[in-house]
Amino acid sequence: MDIEELRQRLEFEPQGLPLSASLLAKCQIDFDKVDLALAWQESQPHHYILTPSDPLYPPLLQQISDAPLVLFVKGLVTPLVMPSIAIVGSRNASRGGLDMAAELAYNLASQGFVITSGMATGIDGAAHKATLAANGPTMAVLGTGVERIYPKRHQYLYHDIIQSGCVISEYWPEVGPYAGNFPKRNRIVSGLSLGTVVVEASRKSGSLISARLAMEQNREVFAVPGSVLGGYSQGCHDLINNGAKLVECAADIIEELGSLSDYHLEQLHHRHHIQDNDICDLPFPSLLASVGYETTAIDAVVEDSGKPIDLVLIQMLELELQGWVAAVPGGYVRLKRS
Repeated sequence: MDIEELRQRLEFEPQGLPLSASLLAKCQIDFDKVDLALAWQESQPHHYILTPSDPLYPPLLQQISDAPLVLFVKGLVTPLVMPSIAIVGSRNASRGGLDMAAELAYNLASQGFVITSGMATGIDGAAHKATLAANGPTMAVLGTGVERIYPKRHQYLYHDIIQSGCVISEYWPEVGPYAGNFPKRNRIVSGLSLGTVVVEASRKSGSLISARLAMEQNREVFAVPGSVLGGYSQGCHDLINNGAKLVECAADIIEELGSLSDYHLEQLHHRHHIQDNDICDLPFPSLLASVGYETTAIDAVVEDSGKPIDLVLIQMLELELQGWVAAVPGGYVRLKRS
């Protein structure tokens, strides 16, 4: 992305508000901030600024009515185009709720789904950690800029997520934690995902915002029932009464989303002009020849293959789904010989 394109899309909002098309006419663009954003992107190899016209902009997120005009991404971009499930819930979760979130995340990640959440304490953190334990990619949608770690206790979790997934924000990289930003980021959590799972939520829980937004975005909503004592799960029970699918295990979610996941990958093929004969010709010999049995950086794969990075990422995803390679911190490793 060049500076002129970014200047046309970005605007500076000093209170840390999201980049909004409706405010474009009201706010004066601060080109110094645009220059700083571009400098941030160029400062590290895994810094990305994506707009809806970019091939790597998440296709599901692009479908929502208020999709962010700009996404700042830090980490691996491959998870952005993979089928994702959101897991959200209470910040003050019970032990049982934390265990349930971890079990669902681990099992879903083991089946090839990316787990998306908000890196908050409680259910969010449990879902991210379990996904990492399953060696799966996870995406954290932040209510701050991607360079601000909040809450501070998740400093190690933040760095672990970047190694095998990514952190995402629509806010400038250095924006701090403003209370109003966190509910607004929930539309991105649900918008990135085929479905949203609410593990534990009271009737006043902020995670119900994610569930409501998922419904408005025509996405699937799942809820885990709990005890009627203590009020931990009243919000989940209300969701079930209003049509959310009751979830007791990961199979309940996969049963609903398996066909949607296949459709998502099919749409990616069309979007990136991967024809049927390309798929039959897998495993993309030029890419496989570029991936070693020790960690190979994605930049090296792109350079060796001579293909654009967006096409490389899609084809690498195909190879990963077919068991030829595995995504690891720092790149990919080859798993079997052709």
